[in-house]
Amino acid sequence: MTIEPETARKPRRRRVAVIAAAAVAVALAGVYGIAGTLRNQGDAECRPAVAKARTLAPLTKGEVAAVQAADEARLIPNLSFTAADGSKKSLSDWRGRTVLLNLWATWCVPCRAEMPALAALERKLGGEDFEVVAINIDTRDLEKPKAWLKQYGIEGLAYYADPSAKVFQELKAVGKAIGMPTTLLVDPNGCELAALSGPAEWASDDALALIRTALGK
Repeated sequence: MTIEPETARKPRRRRVAVIAAAAVAVALAGVYGIAGTLRNQGDAECRPAVAKARTLAPLTKGEVAAVQAADEARLIPNLSFTAADGSKKSLSDWRGRTVLLNLWATWCVPCRAEMPALAALERKLGGEDFEVVAINIDTRDLEKPKAWLKQYGIEGLAYYADPSAKVFQELKAVGKAIGMPTTLLVDPNGCELAALSGPAEWASDDALALIRTALGK
């Protein structure tokens, strides 16, 4: 058997390493190219939302002073959850309508405190062009949220839930869910207009002015 000299093997190893590195680079370029394309598509679609958000920024005061108007184009993930009848829903079902998306849970005291105001906002402004979409993320005793809403007479909100709490994790992954409650104002194209981590008085004059401006009223 002929033993290849070490000096001959080294160049071959270098060639193999170079080829492997090139293959990895091509693969990564493909992945990042696809991701970049998707991101750019979202940016293009959501560019008008940034312009709209600029008109909302002066209205983030008083009872909604903690609301942050969007400062970059961001397409909100197409969150999946269920309706009261068990049917599957996703955020894309609301395309063409402005949505105040709210995540809440019965174990979250600030969430419970703002639910009456969210229901009042829906009664005042809810319709063909706007809906408060409040998604419960209790993971245990799945009848408890419905019972709680009934006990405290909170009416006017359609019931939506995600017992897996995946909606929270998906928003957290894009930096839009820090704590509870989490609320996003989403335009008819599914793009972020504004966000809030924490509660607000959503039936106040300040909140109504903010939402009406988002709706172009």
